[in-house]
Amino acid sequence: MEPLDIFYHPVWVLSTVLLAVVVRVQRRGSWDPRACPVQLRGKTAIVTGANTGIGKMIAMDLARRGARVILACRSESRGTKALNEIRKKTGNNDVHLRLVDLCLLSSVREFAERILKEEKALHILVNNAGVSGLPRQITKEGFEASFATNHLGPFLLTNLLLDLMKSSAPARIVTLSSANHKLGKVDFAHFRGENLVHHMDWVYNHTKLHNLICTNELARRIQSTGVTANSVHPGFVMTEVIRHYPLWVRCIFNLVGFFFFKSPEEGAVSSIYCAVSEELEGVTGKYFDSDCSLVLPAPLARDAALAVKDFEVCERLTSKL
Repeated sequence: MEPLDIFYHPVWVLSTVLLAVVVRVQRRGSWDPRACPVQLRGKTAIVTGANTGIGKMIAMDLARRGARVILACRSESRGTKALNEIRKKTGNNDVHLRLVDLCLLSSVREFAERILKEEKALHILVNNAGVSGLPRQITKEGFEASFATNHLGPFLLTNLLLDLMKSSAPARIVTLSSANHKLGKVDFAHFRGENLVHHMDWVYNHTKLHNLICTNELARRIQSTGVTANSVHPGFVMTEVIRHYPLWVRCIFNLVGFFFFKSPEEGAVSSIYCAVSEELEGVTGKYFDSDCSLVLPAPLARDAALAVKDFEVCERLTSKL
């Protein structure tokens, strides 16, 4: 058996799941969004990947608070279904669907151009959309598909909308990372699909590390603008993020997750906390755990020199397209 084949071994998967069960945080943290009185009438929010899972729950909460909510989704049919559900459950008809494929930077640019044309303000941007377990794929723009979807797409989107957010300040950027970032590495060849091992969530781990690094550097660059940028770990959540994994892996995770993992509604709590809580006004460049506690990320995510280089590399890659 090859060394990395162990990550497909049932014993490893079961051990990982059991470890997650043992170390998981409480199903609900000390902060309850239902008890938060903050209202968002007159505010505009964008949530990527809002047609399902955590993203839909975040959008639902923001809509309940009266915000104008834009669901940034890849699938029109699934996005429309989520749109109708959110409008019905919240009574807020100021919820809208805009299509974007974060895997393609050309699509991101088209989406951003429409937002800048149609919207007068943007107060909350939640970079939620993500994939894990994709087989090796290179986009027509030359990027590894998981890196494009999880990092380069959201990176470009954030930067294209940044001036609008500055003019709307105070405003908040919330990026969903993961505790898995601690297993990630930084290799800029990864962006083009080189030096990568496509075993379950290995590529995902790298992308989540880049999310954290670039969010921290963005926070440093936009200090004193009234726009904050923070990262969150949603916890172990029952979502569709593992839909590209082998069937037997999905079965094990779904079985154990049914009893022990968070629901999408519970997994959305830390993101909602960063997006609306009054106590985080002005707080930026931080990383929050799934129970809304402030925690230190991995050492690589705290390397200031690496952050500058990573951000500049991503700027160069995305500026060409």
